[in-house]
Amino acid sequence: QVQLVESGGGLVQAGGSLRLSCTPSGRTFGNYHLGWFRQAPGKEREFIGAISRFADNAYYSESLKNRSTLWKDIAKISVYLQMNNLKPEDTAVYTCAYAHAVDVLTIETVRYWGQGTQVTVSS
Repeated sequence: QVQLVESGGGLVQAGGSLRLSCTPSGRTFGNYHLGWFRQAPGKEREFIGAISRFADNAYYSESLKNRSTLWKDIAKISVYLQMNNLKPEDTAVYTCAYAHAVDVLTIETVRYWGQGTQVTVSS
């Protein structure tokens, strides 16, 4: 079992930024990918970006890559997401996800989900 602890989120004004963190614990071993999805009310879950344990570069959704940055801390345990120039349509539940021994993190390859954190962007 792997547990994902998320922090960050809350209410943000339009034009502002969010910063979220995700820290895995439990049976993490080998190469795994950590990343973020979001789901707005009435919409399907959307991939934002992810990074693998042994890589330095993150990969992103084409539609969000210009406003999103993922990185790992020095110990390469926690993963952070920053999204800039937020808009009301960025309002969603943002959820950390974990996939083990895969090439990329997708909805299909996610093995564990975090509990999700609400981000609300006010206009």
